[in-house]
Amino acid sequence: MKNTFEKLKQHNFWGGENIRTGIPRQKYLEQITSFSGNRLIKVLIGQRRAGKSYILRQLVQDLMDRGVNSNNIFYLDKEHLDFVDLTDRRELDQLIQLYLKNLTIKGKVYLLLDEVQEIAGWEKLVSSYSQDTQQEYEVYITGSNSHMLSSELGTYLSGRYVPIDIFPLSFPEFITGNNLQCDKSGLINYLQQGGLPELINLKTAEARRHYVMALRDSILLNDIVKKFEVHNVSLLKRLFHFLCSNIGSLFSINKLVNHLNSKGAKTNFETLSRYIDHLEQALLIHDCSRYDIRGKEILSGSRKYYVNDLAFRQYLTPGFDPGLSHRLENCIYLHFKAQGYKVYVGTNRNLEVDFVVEKGEDRIYVQVCYLLADENIIEREYRSIETIRDSFPKIVISMDDVPFGTRKGIRHYQAWEVLNDTRLRLT
Repeated sequence: MKNTFEKLKQHNFWGGENIRTGIPRQKYLEQITSFSGNRLIKVLIGQRRAGKSYILRQLVQDLMDRGVNSNNIFYLDKEHLDFVDLTDRRELDQLIQLYLKNLTIKGKVYLLLDEVQEIAGWEKLVSSYSQDTQQEYEVYITGSNSHMLSSELGTYLSGRYVPIDIFPLSFPEFITGNNLQCDKSGLINYLQQGGLPELINLKTAEARRHYVMALRDSILLNDIVKKFEVHNVSLLKRLFHFLCSNIGSLFSINKLVNHLNSKGAKTNFETLSRYIDHLEQALLIHDCSRYDIRGKEILSGSRKYYVNDLAFRQYLTPGFDPGLSHRLENCIYLHFKAQGYKVYVGTNRNLEVDFVVEKGEDRIYVQVCYLLADENIIEREYRSIETIRDSFPKIVISMDDVPFGTRKGIRHYQAWEVLNDTRLRLT
């Protein structure tokens, strides 16, 4: 344990070391700090390599800037090889106690545990420290599987935590990291490269492809195959690639079963349903259900899927690409999800509305189109939402060089305008 503690010292900032904080993720930092100052466990949930570790380090820097003694901040990055043998909550408890003793800690302690789901029994340890009556702890943890919220964490904490969803780089963060302009050209770069932070440091398409493939394999292995004892890894990978190739396409699992079987894959409804659920829990894809606008109910059956980052679409599925339209749709979907909205595919009198976006009592109807190139396209895109009779805002988002203003109460926005301002009032 002493050797582990010596390694821990090298990864913390107790001696005033400079902190590598990466691209500023101010939105998340503000969200996290808004919940600070209490015993609620702050849970950062996001896909592997989406930037959770850097956000924790930015939190460390923020705490120190606000006067917190660096010795009172305990940071553990479980993904680092130095801690690969730290696998049990009792070992982590011993390490924390050794830290408290060796640094003679006084006052409030901030525990930052990165990828904590890799430690068996972590939920019991986190619960114990967050509710300790002898010593004041404030606990921040990260995880790469949404299942931890609905099962392990919920079982032991029952409401004593706050979840914070972490996505890859947003468009504003991407253009900041790449020193680009907030315009059409910058957005095309974003749609083609995606928002995985590490890709900024890789300058060739081949290097990026190898990185994304390695990340795919790591997520599938660690967050799905090992966790759920998946045996048909080839089918799992094939399914993920299919979903990456068909972002924004409406289909049912039965149709997908028939398609894969016709290509030589032996599968069935139950297997694919389970595998899709695993991909969702690993935060690689998002399920977008259909919503009947007139009947005000969620429909079963066919639905759309979107990837958590467009890098998977770019680098895992080479070959024919129908263009940027579906990528833009995926991008807009992620934008609203990251702002805390519920997002559905709308249906209205046999017409499809790209997105019904809801938060509390607010609702927005959204059509997404790459270009409103002619009157036929304009008529098609506007018709789906013109027939909706309620008074909620209705907008069309495209990448046209010139804004179209308002037509029959429907406001047109250029895509980069929407993506660059999370406070934009879409009315």
